[in-house]
Amino acid sequence: MTATGTFGLSSEARNLHWLLSNLVEEVPGARSVAVVSSDGLLLLSSDPEQNAEAATTVTREGPRGSSADLATIVSGIGSLTIGAAKLMDGGGVKQTMVAMEEGSVFVMVISDGSLLGVHATPDCDMSEVAYHMALFVGRAGHVLTPEVRDELRKSMESAE
Repeated sequence: MTATGTFGLSSEARNLHWLLSNLVEEVPGARSVAVVSSDGLLLLSSDPEQNAEAATTVTREGPRGSSADLATIVSGIGSLTIGAAKLMDGGGVKQTMVAMEEGSVFVMVISDGSLLGVHATPDCDMSEVAYHMALFVGRAGHVLTPEVRDELRKSMESAE
């Protein structure tokens, strides 16, 4: 990442950008990664179009190349599985995985309804993706306060 994408952001928001870049770089097969707020808004993305900083290090394609598409998918899957868990008295949803012929989508709850989504290649090591997602969630959960979510949301809106 270059300094242009995180210029003016708080240290917490910059840390989350760094954690996201680290996740993408360390997970073989990760195509794109998105952090979505509980109301479905994109907060962080590995999409170089959205994060100018990531353009030099993150070049993997997401669904149709758009982090907004991934955010929509992650939000929908999250909502569906949380609703299903309530109907089944299953407790909180920890992780959801959708395996397709041409890839996989993983969704994990971060905090206060925020979600982490990863779109990966069909040959990815699913346990490695889940492990790195859990690391991200553990590190980001306490940092993703309402103030930081608002800051990230405004930063994504200004990038558009």
